[in-house]
Amino acid sequence: MNMEEVVKAAEELVHNVMGKWDSSHDPFHVYRVRNLALSLAAEEGLSPESCEIVELAALLHDIDDHKYASRDKRVEPTAEEFLAQHRIEPIKKEAVMTIIQSMGFKEELNASSQWKYSPELAVVQDADRLDAIGAIGIGRTFTFGGARNCPMFDPDVLPRTKMTKEEYVSTKTTTINHFHEKLLKLRDLMKSQAGRRRADGRHKFMEDFLSQFESEWKGEL
Repeated sequence: MNMEEVVKAAEELVHNVMGKWDSSHDPFHVYRVRNLALSLAAEEGLSPESCEIVELAALLHDIDDHKYASRDKRVEPTAEEFLAQHRIEPIKKEAVMTIIQSMGFKEELNASSQWKYSPELAVVQDADRLDAIGAIGIGRTFTFGGARNCPMFDPDVLPRTKMTKEEYVSTKTTTINHFHEKLLKLRDLMKSQAGRRRADGRHKFMEDFLSQFESEWKGEL
């Protein structure tokens, strides 16, 4: 099976698994991340072989998401099973799985400041984080909060600081607090030059939105 066929099979898997999830984590999210990651990879000058790793990791990065996968009774393969079934060579398979397992914000909460990462991980993670901020990020955040019945905002509930990985995963928060606890931090966590360049405008858009939200909440506008 050539890489084009593997990519089509991965897209089908994404559709079958994530098509049942809310639109904050649906197939369109994955396709945006894939397109962003390949665009960043081109800007960063990654090789065609690296771009194959980037595309597979971007397509498969969320199909085992703990927020959804634990709720599903599914028969579809995991990312690792998919790669094995399609006989992806061991070095490439390991590279893809390393990216997937290192993607999450929660993983970085406990990570050393000396954490080493590959150029492929940098662009896939940056692409995923770019899709979490800006106009689309705002839409996804409120979609996820609504799907989980999270309060939109509560002035008596302050944003959490200095969270551990376990606290981030296990404790509920408000939708607005999520911007302060995670999303406003993502610009400074971008790992590629291309990702940092693109993050600036999206970050500013969120800051403007939050300023407007606060003024409207207080009845000032």
